[in-house]
Amino acid sequence: MPPSPRSHRALIMGRNGAVGTNHPAATQVGLDILRAGGNAVDATVAISLALGVVEPHMSGLGGDGFYNFYRAGTRLSRVVNATGAAPAAATPNRFAPRMAVTGPLSVSVPGKLAGLARLHQAAGSRPWAALCAPAIALAREGFAVTHHYRHFARQHQAELAADPRSRIRFLHDGAVPDLAALIVQPELARTLEEIAADGAETFYRGRLARRLAAGCREVGALIDEADLAACAAEEADPIASTYRGFTVTQTPSNSTGFVFLQMLKLIERFDIEAMDPDARIHVMVEAKKLAFLDRERHGADPRHHPLPIDALLADSYIDELFAEIDPDRASERIIAAPETESDTTYFCVVDAGGNAVSAIQSINGAFGSGVTAGDTGILLNNRMAYWHLRAGHPNRLEPGKRVRHTMNAPMIFKDGTLWGVEGTPGADHQVQINLQVISAMIDLDYDPQAAVEMPRWTSSQTGQDANWPHGGDGALTVEPGFGAACLAGLERRGHRLKRVGPLEGPCSVQAIRIAPNGVRMVGSDPRRDGWAAAY
Repeated sequence: MPPSPRSHRALIMGRNGAVGTNHPAATQVGLDILRAGGNAVDATVAISLALGVVEPHMSGLGGDGFYNFYRAGTRLSRVVNATGAAPAAATPNRFAPRMAVTGPLSVSVPGKLAGLARLHQAAGSRPWAALCAPAIALAREGFAVTHHYRHFARQHQAELAADPRSRIRFLHDGAVPDLAALIVQPELARTLEEIAADGAETFYRGRLARRLAAGCREVGALIDEADLAACAAEEADPIASTYRGFTVTQTPSNSTGFVFLQMLKLIERFDIEAMDPDARIHVMVEAKKLAFLDRERHGADPRHHPLPIDALLADSYIDELFAEIDPDRASERIIAAPETESDTTYFCVVDAGGNAVSAIQSINGAFGSGVTAGDTGILLNNRMAYWHLRAGHPNRLEPGKRVRHTMNAPMIFKDGTLWGVEGTPGADHQVQINLQVISAMIDLDYDPQAAVEMPRWTSSQTGQDANWPHGGDGALTVEPGFGAACLAGLERRGHRLKRVGPLEGPCSVQAIRIAPNGVRMVGSDPRRDGWAAAY
C-alpha cells in the first residue's frame, strides 16, 4: 500500500502509554497518571473529571457517558453505560407539542459519575481521591480560554447569560472571555473535593445529592433526590462485528453503535481500496443513509425496546440493504418520523500493559442546558432534547427511561489482539466520521494522524437530526481537499454538496493504533483543541 499522506501535525508515538483527548490539559493529566504507574482505567477517571473542568461546553458532572474498556490479560471487553434516565416528573404531556432544547426543563438525570465509579471499581488500581486531584486543581486554579471555547461561548452566550451562576463562571461580565483569560470554578472545586472524599455515592445518595437536588429545584429543573438515588450505571458486553478480518466492538443500545457496525458491514461488500475517491464516498454515504433508517426504527432504551442486533447485522439482511445501493445514483432516503448538533467529548487511552479505554461523554448541546445547579458548580445537561413525543415511537419519552444516544465508542482487534482505539464527538456525525477514519486506517493503511486530518464529508438526511422534531437538509457537506474530479463525480451521481472551509467539518477525532512491534501511534484532530501524547 502507498504511504499515508503527510499530516500537518506530527504522528505521536511511544512504546508504553498513549493518550488522545480533546484538550491539552486533560491529555497531560492522563499521561501523568500512566507514567506514575496507573492503568488505562485510572487515566480514564482522571481525564474524564479533568475534561469536565476544562471543556465545560462539552462534558462534565452534569452529563452522561459510555466507557468501552479492554483488559489485555484476559482479552475481555466490557462497556459501562453511564447514561441517566428521564426524571419521574418528565411526562410527554408536560412537554407537548415539543421538547425543551435548553434551559431547566431540558435536564435529564446525570449518569457520568456513576459510570466512572463503576469503571474504577471494576479495574482501577489507584486511589479514587488521587484521580480526582488533577480536576480539583484545574477548577480551583483555572484554565486558559482557547479559540474553540470562545467559539462555543459566542454561540451560546444568550443561554449562559440567562443563568446568573453560569454567567459568572463561563462568561466575563456577560461577554465572551478573551483568549487566554482564566475560567476559575471554585464551587465546582469544592464539589469535586466532596466527591474525592466521599466517592460517587455522595452525588446520588449523600450530602451532595441533597445539594444538587436543591439546586435543581432552585432553577426549575425536574430532577429530585429520588431521581438521583435511582440512578445506577450498568456494565455489559460490547456488541461486535467483523470487517476485513478485523473485529470491531461497539457500545450497545441505548447507544447507536449498532448503526456504525451496519455501515461497516455494508461497505465491506465493496473494494474500497481500489475505488476512485468519488465512488468510495458515494457508497459510504449510501450505506449511511440505509443504516440511519434502522437507527430511527430501533434506537432506544433496550429495557423498553430490545434491539434485534443479530437480525440487524445478519449477512442476509445486509445483503438486502446492499442490493438497494445504486453505485451510480444518490438515493433520497427521508427518515419518516418527524431529531442541532450536540457537543460531546471523546478520548482514548492505552497503557503499558495493553489495557485500553474508548470513552465518550457529553452534556449534549454546547454548555448543555446553560443552567448551573445551585452552589454545586455543576453545569447541567440538556439531554431531554433527544426525546420523541409521538406515541408508539421506540424513543418516546417515559419517566425513568433512558433516551437514545448518538454517543458510541469503538475499538478494533486483529487476531484477538488490540489493534486500535478511535472515536469522536459530534452527534449524528459521529458514526459517519468513525466510518471514514477506520476505513482509512484499515483499507488505505493511513496512520492515525493522517486519518484524522484527511478531508471529511457528512451526510444529512431529511428528518435525521437528533433533536425532536427532526430537522435535516438533505445535503452532503464536504471539506476542501477531495479534488475537483471527485466533487464533480459526486454531483453527477445526484449528491447536493455543501462546501465548508479547511478543517471546518464536524467532529474531533482521537485515534490510537498499535503497530506490530507494540509501538502506540496516536493521532489527534486539529479541528478543536485535541492533543495526543505518548511515552
